[in-house]
Amino acid sequence: MAQFDLHRNLGARRADTPFVVIVQSRMFDDAARRVVVPLLKAAAAPPRPTSLNPIFEVEGRELVLHPLQIVSVPIGQLGPKVGSLAAEGDRIIAALDVMITRVWG
Repeated sequence: MAQFDLHRNLGARRADTPFVVIVQSRMFDDAARRVVVPLLKAAAAPPRPTSLNPIFEVEGRELVLHPLQIVSVPIGQLGPKVGSLAAEGDRIIAALDVMITRVWG
């Protein structure tokens, strides 16, 4: 499992959140959990995408990254890997940076 791998969401909210993306550094590959950020269908996402909520196309659908719902999950609860957003890694990290910025205190 690599940073920015895209997995199907097997959780209860999978209808609105079909995928999660691993954001955890490979430095922590030995851990039994992975930090993931959900990708939401537009109807379930915040009303106006911003730099916090970039849009990605996955399997022909536009999905919205939602860092405010970041979570750590056991590896065994991740669904199958369906791809990678590594080419979009800078946008994902930028969204995480917006979430944790100290600008607003």
